[in-house]
Amino acid sequence: MDTVFPTSLLCRLDAIPDGGATAIESVAALAGESVIVDRRGDAVRAWLNVCPHAGRRLDYAPGQFLLKDELLICAVHGASFDRRDGVCVAGPCRGEHLRVLAVELRDGEVWLVPCDRP
Repeated sequence: MDTVFPTSLLCRLDAIPDGGATAIESVAALAGESVIVDRRGDAVRAWLNVCPHAGRRLDYAPGQFLLKDELLICAVHGASFDRRDGVCVAGPCRGEHLRVLAVELRDGEVWLVPCDRP
């Protein structure tokens, strides 16, 4: 198995609004990519900030996302992604997924952790 990227600090947990999402810009471990970090209490999920439909960012302004209940909505074409697993449930890329990134919470900080591919 090959390691896709090294461990890297993304942000402090308190930098993400509880129940909200933010973008972490220019993540060095991911060759400068933007990362969406979604928070529910102490539960944190992360994805690359790239819509599988057209390869564009999902935010309508840097770090600002359209959120409705359990959905993260692409500001460009309206694709709606389930915030629990990143699956597109409506829109032009229905059935596709956001690229999930492995993260863990350590002492109030959100860390990107190595992700192995088979």
